Amino acid sequence: MANNKLIVGWFSFTCSEDSTILFTELLNDNFDKWRNLVEFRYLKALKTKNYIKNLDVSFIEGAISSESQANEAKKIRENSKVVVAIGSCACTGMPSASRNSLGSDEINEKMKWYMSHFNYNQKVQKLPDVIKVDDMVNSCPMDKDTFIEILEKYLKIFNVV
Repeated sequence: MANNKLIVGWFSFTCSEDSTILFTELLNDNFDKWRNLVEFRYLKALKTKNYIKNLDVSFIEGAISSESQANEAKKIRENSKVVVAIGSCACTGMPSASRNSLGSDEINEKMKWYMSHFNYNQKVQKLPDVIKVDDMVNSCPMDKDTFIEILEKYLKIFNVV
């Protein structure tokens, strides 16, 4: 086994964060194995000191609903060798993008207020519409077996195992 670790970031945008919850649950069963193989450089759900720099693999959950989120996704892409879209919102935009199908007459005042005060875009985008995505783990929450397969794939590609 190589002495290096896979440098990972876990990010979340517009979604229910159910894949983040599932990921933390996966740590219950896999932490002892993964701690010797993976350096979690960015994982706000579990760490206070996080860095978006020199990441091997970034897992990104959620759809992009604002220009600031799009800019952050681009920053993550620039600092990652590989990006994996996690969950339905990142992969397909749905259900977060369901408001895209509403006409302007159907958007109520409360929704207009949120969109203007939080600088949300008119349309919600799936992650591949904003940045290059190398792999996807679909479903809501993510399919845990597919996630583990993808993680193991990149542990091998980056010569960690």
